Amino acid sequence: MHEFHIPTMTCGHCASRVSTALKRVDPACEVRVDMPQRKLSVRSDEDRAALVEALSEAGYPPA
Repeated sequence: MHEFHIPTMTCGHCASRVSTALKRVDPACEVRVDMPQRKLSVRSDEDRAALVEALSEAGYPPA
């Protein structure tokens, strides 16, 4: 399980874009969003660096 703090994720639209970006890297990943805490939990077999890159390219770099 990978956990990320995404300070720029402020709404449901942001959460949807984050999920879409991650699913492009790993279509089988499971994404859980904690909007009040701006945290993201991702269950994926992909390397953490690949997930960070996908989030950053989508405009939501982890802190």
